[in-house]
Amino acid sequence: MTERTLVDLQPCQEGKVNSISGGRNVNKRLYELGLNKGAKFKILKNDVGPIILSLSGNKLALGRGLANKISVV
Repeated sequence: MTERTLVDLQPCQEGKVNSISGGRNVNKRLYELGLNKGAKFKILKNDVGPIILSLSGNKLALGRGLANKISVV
C-alpha cells in the first residue's frame, strides 16, 4: 500500500492522521493546532493554494509543503 498524504485527498474526503514527518517545530505547531496522530478531519478545499480542512469543527489552512509531510489513512 502506498503512503498517502493530505495533498492526495480530494474535497469531501475524510481521513485520519497516521504520522507526521517533520522536525520538532513542525510537530509542535501541528500538535498545538490539534492535528496530531489519530486526529480525524475532512478536506474542504484542495485545488490551488493552501489545503483547507475541517478539524473538530474548526477550519484549518495548511500550505502544500506542510500538508505533504502529513501521512493519512
